[in-house]
Amino acid sequence: MPETIDLKGTFDTAAGLYDKFRPGYADEIYQKLFSWIPLGPTSKAVEVGPGTGQATLPVLRTGCQVTAIEYGENFSQICREKFKDFPSFSVLTGKFEEASLEEGAYDLVYSATAFHWIPEEIGYSKAFSLLKSGGVFARFANHPTPNKENQALADEIDRLYKIYMNAPHPAEFGEEDARALSQIPLRYGFSEVSHALYHRTRTFSAREYLSLLGTYSDHIALEEEKRRGLFSGIEQAIQRHGGTITLYDTMDLELARKP
Repeated sequence: MPETIDLKGTFDTAAGLYDKFRPGYADEIYQKLFSWIPLGPTSKAVEVGPGTGQATLPVLRTGCQVTAIEYGENFSQICREKFKDFPSFSVLTGKFEEASLEEGAYDLVYSATAFHWIPEEIGYSKAFSLLKSGGVFARFANHPTPNKENQALADEIDRLYKIYMNAPHPAEFGEEDARALSQIPLRYGFSEVSHALYHRTRTFSAREYLSLLGTYSDHIALEEEKRRGLFSGIEQAIQRHGGTITLYDTMDLELARKP
């Protein structure tokens, strides 16, 4: 894969699939978030990388004003249409690193499965500068592990990834990973921090699973011949092992407060 490929930008080419197949997040995430920073009509939030709005609606429903910063134009348009009935919602298309936003003006800065695209020092420093005193930064994400209860299928898919992407599936995300992420804000002026993990399962047919894989940046960026080989091999493996594949999702939440 050419090193110059902008993986962050590949998402926008699959915006329709992303909207259909990327999941939202557990209600418990928002319950804990809102216990840290109660929101209402006088509150202001910045969402970093909303995609097609998987984590936007729960915050909008509080009455909070949400300014979303989205890198992809197609994603931005989907969000504008999806949340057009919320006058408190707006989208700025561009990089969070370059967005012009008022410092010290926001109660919440949050990002769902997107903040890893931003260089650490730039992202955390900017989030800190945007928040009011007492404001909260929230980072959360979903980490799926395929079919860990069906080892034969998991092993077969792992072999395919070694062949076509020269790498196995990443290890399952766990408590130590979340704890490590939760400590990062302390290096950028935040004080109180917290983290938590939440779990769920999702089951897909072979074709549904391939559609989901078609929203992942590294899969989109694969050379066409390799992508066809990988996707065909995964589809055949799923069909040989019962016709469905179950994902075991681990969702992590990291919270940090500005003094």
